[in-house]
Amino acid sequence: MAVADKSMILVVGGGRGIGADVVERVARRGHPVCFSYVSRDKEANALVERLKAEGHACAALRSDVADPKDIEKLFAFAKDTFGRLGGLVNNAGFVGQAGRRASYVDYETLRKTFDINVIGPILCAQHALKQLSTDQGGSGGRIVNVSSIAARTGSPNDWVDYAASKAALNTFTLGLGREVAKQGVQVIGVAPGGVATELHAQAGSPERIENFYKITPIGRPAESAEVADVVVWALLDAPDYVTATTVDVAGGL
Repeated sequence: MAVADKSMILVVGGGRGIGADVVERVARRGHPVCFSYVSRDKEANALVERLKAEGHACAALRSDVADPKDIEKLFAFAKDTFGRLGGLVNNAGFVGQAGRRASYVDYETLRKTFDINVIGPILCAQHALKQLSTDQGGSGGRIVNVSSIAARTGSPNDWVDYAASKAALNTFTLGLGREVAKQGVQVIGVAPGGVATELHAQAGSPERIENFYKITPIGRPAESAEVADVVVWALLDAPDYVTATTVDVAGGL
């Protein structure tokens, strides 16, 4: 079911990059928007203040999607601030060190990768369904899970653990979408390829983004805004018949 006009949108991981671009676009479409972030208070607060100055309703909360208690607080904060939820974007993500073979990934990295990329989005979706699902008194809405084409490439010799977590997220999108299809909720995934964000530098391989000029048929990495446009389409504009599927935004990869 399409997201109702003026209903609140929650973006998990919206302080920068793709998430921040989604927050801006949703707010400028007239929806109150609440977002979480895990660090960089200055950037998150600046985004809120910029949108408020434009006359949009926006709020943010520092929250770790790997912590179930933080997730509970986030949903309570969003509802107390803007009322009932209309849609959820699961955008928070984590990658370990780039260029590390799967046989050398340590337990703590594996645990963090799956806590943030899989368990967190599942818990967020559970909270969202309490407000969205028509069989729980909701009016319907949408859940968008931001994935990666690594789920189908496997990302060998790079970050197989990350790829595996995103494959799990894609399966969750498929299964949950089918479960709630008759409860007024669409579940749609968006899977970017190479995106020109800080992700690569944070993973210890700033030059990694250059590889996408060579291997992407379109000849360049994506800008975060291009991925955000598809996320917002899935959230606000896609027909109700689109659900339980993941859309690639990968320049032909």
